[in-house]
Amino acid sequence: MYTNNGYERYIENSVNTATPEELSLMLYNGLIKFIMQAEMALEEKNIEKANNCIIRAQDIVREFQVTLDMRYAISESLNLLYDYMYRRLVEANIRKDREILSEVLGLAKELRDTWAQAMKLARQQSAAESQARAVGQG
Repeated sequence: MYTNNGYERYIENSVNTATPEELSLMLYNGLIKFIMQAEMALEEKNIEKANNCIIRAQDIVREFQVTLDMRYAISESLNLLYDYMYRRLVEANIRKDREILSEVLGLAKELRDTWAQAMKLARQQSAAESQARAVGQG
């Protein structure tokens, strides 16, 4: 009981203290987790669990869509990709199709990995700029 309660507090604290970039990464990881759980549930013929996991995945994709900043050129392409993923998840849920889930899982992993790489590059650039400012002041 204590372990679970402590874990829940840890997760809540992680979300509350995360940057927007880190929250997006958490959402990508959640999307991947729910799709994988849905695949396993279908393999086990647990239709109710598969349905619930796919709906959770759909909710995450919708969250990406509604929070997308459309001021950037890439946003329209991402919106189209998210829309495609959402429609494929609906289809996977209707058909209980693991192949469709596998396709969306691949897209989700690519997006997550790209986002993680972008975060890493942004951190490196920020650190280099901070170091350059410090050298300039010294």
